[in-house]
Amino acid sequence: MKPMIGIVARVEYPGETGKLAMNERYRTTIVKYGGTPTLIMPPQKFDYTITKFEDQPDLTEEEKDMIRAQLKNCDGILMTGGFRFNKYDLFITEYAVENDIPLLGICLGMQIMSNYKREKVWNEKNESFINHMQEEGLAHNVTLDKESFLYSIVEKEKFMVTSRHNYHITPNEYFKVSSVSDDNYIESIEMKDKKFMIGVQWHPEDMDDDTSKKIFVKYIEVCKK
Repeated sequence: MKPMIGIVARVEYPGETGKLAMNERYRTTIVKYGGTPTLIMPPQKFDYTITKFEDQPDLTEEEKDMIRAQLKNCDGILMTGGFRFNKYDLFITEYAVENDIPLLGICLGMQIMSNYKREKVWNEKNESFINHMQEEGLAHNVTLDKESFLYSIVEKEKFMVTSRHNYHITPNEYFKVSSVSDDNYIESIEMKDKKFMIGVQWHPEDMDDDTSKKIFVKYIEVCKK
């Protein structure tokens, strides 16, 4: 049976009447590599398209149970990119870590993972000689730590990636930094002693290359187990 991959819903148009959705590229990528996609939806009643993180109430136990009910059917979780993250994203990350559910974070998804167990949510604005907000094409190199799990997957120390973000993460004691860009910003993180707990700042779902294929193949393979 194909593994069930929970794809976390994202605000499509923040700050205006919009909707929570799944980017089609994520869905088709999961299908392509052998997973069954399902959408993970938030439980709270307010409008996520206009309610910023700092204005969101904490999740109640009942609301957490609503998320748990969705996640218990998932063999893996895809924490997707997007414009804004929410308090339910942090709870999903905590649940995945505590229950060792394979988690792949992409762009914003990695930034969410980097805030695991922080007292204050924190990312920093990009200020670099590299333009990290490029809508198309490959933007810069990343260099991998040869001792990392990610390196064992892609078997490559340096490669070009996409880049569509205005913020970068700061170190988190629970995650190992597995790669950096040429301007020394963190480009990927991972958690030791977990089946698959990896975040990447770039967009492998948009890169039809060998490196991206290896990441998704390994992710689905682990989810099957």
